[in-house]
Amino acid sequence: MTDVTPTLPSSASAVRPPLFAALPADVSIFEVGPRDGLQNESTILPVERKVELIEGLVDAGIKRIELTSFVNPRWIPALADHMEVASRVRRKPGVTYSALVPNLRGLDSATRAGMQEIAVFMAASQTHNRK
Repeated sequence: MTDVTPTLPSSASAVRPPLFAALPADVSIFEVGPRDGLQNESTILPVERKVELIEGLVDAGIKRIELTSFVNPRWIPALADHMEVASRVRRKPGVTYSALVPNLRGLDSATRAGMQEIAVFMAASQTHNRK
């Protein structure tokens, strides 16, 4: 009987189990933890810890990461330090750094902080969009 189990590229020594045969050989992870994971925490991390978290994730191999949200601190107090976090993160070549931007004021701040990529969101209600 011939084994038709797909294998990883020649650089990999393992054989892909049949369960994974239809899946792509590579995946892309877009890490949003520094923004989404920290925005609702009751303890607000200092800038130094946020920068350490972001740089640690990048050092671990993350290639796409959302640093923060350029939102009014009234709505998300835990991200009030967005300018400083975005400005202090050491950029590595080959890594995409982005930030969530809810409005034109946030876009202006993100641009001033040196962000080269932004994520935007749209809500179903105009009331939420205006916030």
